[in-house]
Amino acid sequence: MKERPILFNAPMVKAILEGRKTQTRRSISPQPSLVMGEGKHSTYAYRGGMYALDLYASNSNILSKCPFGKIGDRLWVRETFRLFDSEECPHADFPCGCPSWGTPLYRASHDCGDGEKWTPSIHMPRSASRILLEITKIRVERLQDISESDYLKEGVGSPILRYCKKPKFMQLWESINGADSWAANPWVWVVEFKVIQGGAA
Repeated sequence: MKERPILFNAPMVKAILEGRKTQTRRSISPQPSLVMGEGKHSTYAYRGGMYALDLYASNSNILSKCPFGKIGDRLWVRETFRLFDSEECPHADFPCGCPSWGTPLYRASHDCGDGEKWTPSIHMPRSASRILLEITKIRVERLQDISESDYLKEGVGSPILRYCKKPKFMQLWESINGADSWAANPWVWVVEFKVIQGGAA
């Protein structure tokens, strides 16, 4: 079992903490060159920890490992954070109930809109991470092949409002991956997970 870091923005961290997000999609990089056909007619197959495009095609030579690991591996969440400064404490009495100096605070949970200086998630050290995930499933598919049920597993939309899920996920995807990234319909890693530490474990 190995541990690797994975980045999530504040809304998705909230969804994980609330138990609404159990799945994430990440673009495969570099994108594979198709061997046979296009779209749904070209598929990935899994063998011995490796994923291959059109594994049984005579001219297939595309093999790749999921960079997030394999089933059973763990992912520690990197999120936007800052360290508490004792000068922020407004109280004269001690103990005051404020965190200790240097305690990590997380934007997903402590953003008061007061102009605090936050540290980007990419710079979060392992020691400051509060959420640990375990990979339960991995597969590969085209981005636009996402199912109705998977929109909810991605932490967007409502189980009641059926027609809101796709636009919300498209908006989320493009906010992270850039304009027209939904239309590009890339091959993606679909990583399902459960919470081991923090949130709705």
